[in-house]
Amino acid sequence: MTSSTQRVPRDEPGPSTIPPRGSRIQLDSSLRRWFSRNLGLWRSRRLYFFRGEEEGLRLDSFLRIESYEHPVEGEAAYRFSWWPERDFGFYARKPQYQAEGRLDAYLCGHQLRCSRGPFSDLPMRSQIRQVDEHELILGSQHQGWDIEQHIRLIDQDRFRACSTFSWRDGVLDITETHHEIRLEGPGDPLPTD
Repeated sequence: MTSSTQRVPRDEPGPSTIPPRGSRIQLDSSLRRWFSRNLGLWRSRRLYFFRGEEEGLRLDSFLRIESYEHPVEGEAAYRFSWWPERDFGFYARKPQYQAEGRLDAYLCGHQLRCSRGPFSDLPMRSQIRQVDEHELILGSQHQGWDIEQHIRLIDQDRFRACSTFSWRDGVLDITETHHEIRLEGPGDPLPTD
C-alpha cells in the first residue's frame, strides 16, 4: 500500500510596501514629527544640583524653538534661543552658563548636530534614541563631559519634562530637572540665511 503525500501550497505574501518596524525611514520621519511638536515658546522652571553642593539652584527662563524653512544641513534644522525670566542669583554663582544665547541644530538621521554645546561655543553632536512617540534621549560627549538628556512631551504637548545628567571624568557632576509650559505655538519657519 502506497500513500501519497499531497503538498498544499502556502500563500506567500508579496513584498511589503511598509518599511520594517526598525527602519531608519520610519524613525527619521518620527523624529522630525517629534521635533515639530516642540516648536514654540516655553517657560522653563529649572532646578540644578551640582556635586559637592547641598542646595539646588533655581533658574526660570524662556526657551524658543523655531524651524528653518530649508535646512542647509540634514533633514531638518532648528534654532533654539533662551533668555532669563528670573535667575535667583544663578549666573553670579555659575558664570560658565550663558544667561541668553542661541544655537542652530540639524537633524541628521539619528544625530542632532548643534552649533554649540552647553559649556562652550564649540559644536556638539548628540546621538538620538527615541523611547516612544512622546520621549527621546540625547546622548552627547562634549569637552570632557558625558551628557544624557531625557525630554518628554506631556498632556498633548502642553508641557515638557526634561532631566539632564552630566558626568565629568566618569563622575556625576550636574543633575538638572526642567518643567516647561508652552506659552505659544510654532510660528512661521525661519528663512535660511
